Amino acid sequence: MIVHPVIVSIRRLTPLALALWFASPTHAADCATLLGSEIPAEAIGLPTRGAQVVAANAVAAGGSAPQTFGAYCDISAEIRPIDRAAPPIRMRLALPEQWNHKALMLGGGGYNGTLPNVVGNVPAGPLDQPTPLGRGYAVFGSDSGHAFDPLSPGGFAWNDEALANYAHDALKKTRDAAVYLIRQRYGTAPERSYFAGGSTGGREALAVAQQWPTDFHGVIALYPAYNALALDLQFGRITRALAAPGAFPSLEQRAALLEAAMQACDGLDGVRDGVISHQAACNARFDPARAKLDGRPLRCPDGTSSSPRCLSDAQIHALRVFNTPIRFDFPLASGETHYPGFNTWGTDLGRPGDGVQLVVNRLGLNTLQPTYPMPVHGTGFADGAPYHAGFWDEWVRHFVTRNPTFNSLTLDPQNPGPWQARISELSLRQDVNETDLSAFANNGGKLLMAHGTSDQLVSTRASAEYYQRLRRDMGPGRTRQFMRYYEIPGYGHAASTVFNAAWDSLTALENWVERGIAPRRQIVADSVGVPGRTRPLCEYPGWPKYVGKGAVDAASSFVCVNAR
Repeated sequence: MIVHPVIVSIRRLTPLALALWFASPTHAADCATLLGSEIPAEAIGLPTRGAQVVAANAVAAGGSAPQTFGAYCDISAEIRPIDRAAPPIRMRLALPEQWNHKALMLGGGGYNGTLPNVVGNVPAGPLDQPTPLGRGYAVFGSDSGHAFDPLSPGGFAWNDEALANYAHDALKKTRDAAVYLIRQRYGTAPERSYFAGGSTGGREALAVAQQWPTDFHGVIALYPAYNALALDLQFGRITRALAAPGAFPSLEQRAALLEAAMQACDGLDGVRDGVISHQAACNARFDPARAKLDGRPLRCPDGTSSSPRCLSDAQIHALRVFNTPIRFDFPLASGETHYPGFNTWGTDLGRPGDGVQLVVNRLGLNTLQPTYPMPVHGTGFADGAPYHAGFWDEWVRHFVTRNPTFNSLTLDPQNPGPWQARISELSLRQDVNETDLSAFANNGGKLLMAHGTSDQLVSTRASAEYYQRLRRDMGPGRTRQFMRYYEIPGYGHAASTVFNAAWDSLTALENWVERGIAPRRQIVADSVGVPGRTRPLCEYPGWPKYVGKGAVDAASSFVCVNAR
């Protein structure tokens, strides 16, 4: 038998040298050869029928400075479900030619169904630096196991495997498939892996830390809808209130409410700068029934709507529902007992405008009052029902009743009657609320969580509650070893024309994980309201107070204080 001399040489290597030899880039696959590659089911930690690369294309360097990126391999793959009636999980990976030996998974949003922009930024990411791909990250994400249908975003939930994938199973399946392909491409696994997401993606960020604590070294959770089922029930309560006769405020009336809140609360941080920074004080003092707008009552005369510059009693009642918690009159298997109200006074729920303001409007109350059948809804419709109402309607018809003609306005979220058991069962899938993150922390994991105080779609108060639960169950000292929670004044849900946040969270996370440097003196910038202005990013329960001198657009003129 003739033995090849290379094989003889390999046999003489130590185990460590042998491992390094197989990890060498000389044994990596080029982009084109990955097309058609199979990922065995055994490489994925949850049941699948494996996966396959369906596209692999070399892409030239691009982007616009400073957010440029080098050449990369653009890969599309599909993870096959166990149930052949379920849709595949479609995933996408951007594998840079100049790899930094790190990976980043991006979360989704809403009911998912679309592929994250792997060339883009992390949620509320900085605009003055390269995106993760430009930094050399292998970036990936998936549609969570179904294709988005704008006319029925929740219709996928009729299939149990598709529902489980959306709830969180697709996260593990996508991550494992991506790591397999990264090994194929570069000859080695990532040295560090991170996750970043906002809203549903923020829930997903907390899910991976809770359920697969050794898969990621750090996570960024922006405005996380972690207790998603509890939020759905609050959406139902708000939707039913807005559907009452005369209860739906117009864009102009919502603009008047925001203006009145600004006049009452903007100066509570020491300066009138167009941002309500001391939100807790505003929540305590503002009452729409007694508030003034330009010196005149915000409440319409006799409580009936007579002007776009005033609110009727019916509208004030609905807005107070928005501001207050829902408490469940029945047990949820997840343990959730309520969902808090929103920071309604000072939040942009929609007002006349274009550009980014249209996005704010569509994520808020939009333009059409909830009714049956529910008007079109979602960010793709310029005129439609409130996002809350559309989300509730989809959830009731497809997740709970699985009856496409069911009138969602007839289901009482506090007394759901025959649907109580189904709702409780769903809570085990949708509420990602574990508070023992010891395994994640023991693995060196770090968690950055942030939420805008003017979020109209996921309550900031819910994030504060989760943070407080962690501190209660793990202890303040232990929690501080691996987590930071920040609130961003004026920032709405993913977009804002008051203060549109841009924060270099990824660098902060890298420094903490890789260099042991905990975040301190973080700065957040505004990219829309007053482009370029900055504020200190204050750890909860802190808020930025003006020091009494200095430029009002500079973070250096503010200090974080904890006074309530």
